[in-house]
This record gives sequence, C-alpha cells and structure tokens, in this order.
Amino acid sequence: MDTLDEWLAHCERLHPKNIELGLDRVRAVADRMDLRFGCPVITVAGTNGKGSTCAMLEAIALQAGWRTGVYTSPHLVDFEERCRIHGEIVAPEALVPHFEQVERAREGVSLTYFEFTTLAILSLMASSRLDLAVLEVGLGGRLDAVNIIDADCAVITSIDLDHMEFLGNDRERIGFEKAGILRAGRPAIVSDPMPPQSVVDRARELGADLWRFGHDFNFSGDKLQWAWAGRGRRYAGLAYPALRGANQLVNASGVLAALEALRGRIPVTAQAVRNGLAMVELPGRFQIVPGQPVLVLDVAHNPHSVAALAANLDAMGFYPTTHAVFGAMGDKDLAPMLARLGPLVDRWYFTDLPTPRASSAADLMARWQAGETRKDVGGSTHADPLGALQAAIAAADPADRIVVFGSFYTVGGVLKHGLPRLHATHLAN
Repeated sequence: MDTLDEWLAHCERLHPKNIELGLDRVRAVADRMDLRFGCPVITVAGTNGKGSTCAMLEAIALQAGWRTGVYTSPHLVDFEERCRIHGEIVAPEALVPHFEQVERAREGVSLTYFEFTTLAILSLMASSRLDLAVLEVGLGGRLDAVNIIDADCAVITSIDLDHMEFLGNDRERIGFEKAGILRAGRPAIVSDPMPPQSVVDRARELGADLWRFGHDFNFSGDKLQWAWAGRGRRYAGLAYPALRGANQLVNASGVLAALEALRGRIPVTAQAVRNGLAMVELPGRFQIVPGQPVLVLDVAHNPHSVAALAANLDAMGFYPTTHAVFGAMGDKDLAPMLARLGPLVDRWYFTDLPTPRASSAADLMARWQAGETRKDVGGSTHADPLGALQAAIAAADPADRIVVFGSFYTVGGVLKHGLPRLHATHLAN
C-alpha cells in the first residue's frame, strides 16, 4: 500500500465494528511501537467545544513561537485534516510511513479504523520534534485510544448527553468517562460551568490539580472586550475570539487556564494570547460565509450544541427567511434538536449522508413532521448535502439566510465543493 487512501481502505476492513472502546489492544501495539512524546501533552475531552479549544490552544502557542502538533477528529473533507504540525495540515504522503509502522507492530491485533489511524497520527506527531502536543479525544475519554498517552494537562469542556449507548444515559456517567483523561498530580481544567459531580470527585480521588470554571478561573466582559482571571494572573482588554458564538468565551477561558497551568514549561506572552485568539480559525463552527444569501455552517449535532447554535442565530439579527439544510446520525436525540431550531427555520432541506450510521432524509423529515407545530413551514428531502444546499440557494432570496448543520458529513459534504463557487453561481443566475 503506497497511498494514504489505500491505507485507509485497509483500516476499514480490519475490524467488524466502527467503535470498540478499550485500551488493551491499542496499548499493546503502542508499546511495541515505543510510542512516546518528548514534549508537554494537553488532552481535551468533552461533548462540545473540543475542536474550538484545541484550535485556540494551537493558535496561541504558535503565536508564542512554539512548534505545535494537533490531533482532532473527525475531519470535514479530507482525512489529513485530523493532524496539523506547526499550524499546517500534514501531507497525505507524510502519514504513509506511520501507517506502515502500525501495521508492523500490530502483529495480528485487530484494531478499529479509529484506533489504527490514531496510532499512525500519534506516531507522526511523536517524531515531529514538537514543543507542545494537543490531542482531542474521539469518544468519551477513559477508554478512547487517545488516552494511552498520559496528559500533562487535561481539559474537560462542556458535558452533555451524546453517544449514550457507549457512555451512559446521564451526565454523571458521561462525566465519569470524560474524567478518565485526568492524571494524578497534574492539572485538570474543567471549563464546564456546571460540571457533573463525577468529574470533580474523580479529580479529587486522583489528587489532580483541579482548576474549575467559576472557582479557579473566570471571565467578565461587555460588548466590546472581555477579561480573564486565573490563579495569580489576569488578562484585560481582550478582543473577542475570532471563533463566533457566546460559548467561545467559556472555551477560551479553559484554554487560558490550561496555558497558565503549564506556564513553567510552555510560557506564552499576553501578546501571543491576544494575537492567537484574534487569528484562530476552525471551519464548521458557527462559520459565517458572507454572500447573498448568507451561509452559516455548524457541526452542531446534539441538543446542547444545537441550543448554542439557536442562540447564536438569534443574535445575528433579522432575516426574512431562514432555510436549514440538516443531516444527522441515526443515534442522535433528534426531537429536542428539531424543536429548539424549529421556531427559527422557515424551510427545511433534509439530506441523506454517505454512511450507514446516518438517518435517511425521509426519516428525518418524518420525525420533523411529527413534532412541527407551525403550519407555514415546508420541508423536502435530498440525496446529498450539496443537492440540499443547491435547492436552498435556488429558493432563497438574496436577503435570506441558509443554515447548514448537523453531522460532520453534512457540513463537510458542502465544504468539499467550494462555497465561494456556489455563491458565485447563484449570483450569476
């Protein structure tokens, strides 16, 4: 196998399940690979806000002059988006030798697609002479493959109900799984303003250095700027992060707490903080694409993140009509998601997605019809996200708003076709 695509196809064939939580198999292979990092590692877990937290950590560290490596998942368009070295997405060919290394060390062990690819990316990062590694947990924490690496600092973002078939049916059980990334005597940054008690209990049981939002760090602000205060350090007069949405201040507060906790090893200046927050980018997180009509892209795919999306859409101001392109996995709690966004949406475009885990567009539409109370709202089904978006663009007036949200497959299915071109086509017509 000479290409990344060939290796990814190999990984898809290896294991009968997409997800099999547990560290024994992946740790055995990692031990044979002698996988270890020679730099501080920040591991980020949580239901929502993980990607934004990783992006802000990376942006500030880069501005401070540190060589960073970031692993996030899933990707939007191309697999190699999952790994960035010094701010740049890695080249596909750079990953191939590390897939080969995993295969040599595997010795017949059955790894899932996520486990195999995680080991390959961690191998690349470990060999990249990093000053700081930032690792996003894929699912849960305690039994996720990323957790084979001992974090020097753990960050737990907001916790809500998602992936309940794997993690448990309430926030306390889910919180316990997320708290699996914590390590004894090391900083544990909890940026959820109301964390499950299980997270706090686990940190104290381990003797972790617990930093809690509202206790050990906090923020304040007005419409123009904000300020952060932690243990013995303050930042005042900060511009709002370039990532949009009110929830980003909570994420940014956890980021600054993590960097403060590691200041002895990875010091950052106030100017690096200001520049990093001003320049951070992350596609698909309340991403507003200017044009007529305006496009909003958001990978909100559970009730908590959809509630944040609704609040952010409310804050955008008035639009005559809001069109919503929506596709989601079959295991999602759809009713509260549809109910929360329902009052803001005047026309729905439900889409199939290219994975057997997804709900069909027809099922999504049926679920919406069962709960919709407004009589003036229409809906339609489409074979793919691009077709759904094109239908929305054709129906929209220039002053309208189109929201594309749900699964990474939904937003990624639009992004891969190039949004500026879609806008230009619409305006030309």
